[in-house]
Amino acid sequence: MSSYRGSREVISIHVGQAGVQIGNACWELYCLEHAIQPDGTMIDYNDGEQDAFNTFFAETRQGKHVPRCLFVDLEPTVVGRYG
Repeated sequence: MSSYRGSREVISIHVGQAGVQIGNACWELYCLEHAIQPDGTMIDYNDGEQDAFNTFFAETRQGKHVPRCLFVDLEPTVVGRYG
């Protein structure tokens, strides 16, 4: 039995108008739960939960957090409205 403890990363893929709208609502909740502002900065930092938000967010060199997600729709106005 292996004891591999590598990093865990989740990538969300949201497809179509409904997928984009639901995905946007989910990511708003994730940001609220992890105290991440719309510009990617964090309000407060809790060491115990670092792995939890690193599963769903990638940290840039500037210390900002961006969601690990992909929004896809053939109609650009749907994705553009939320992006």
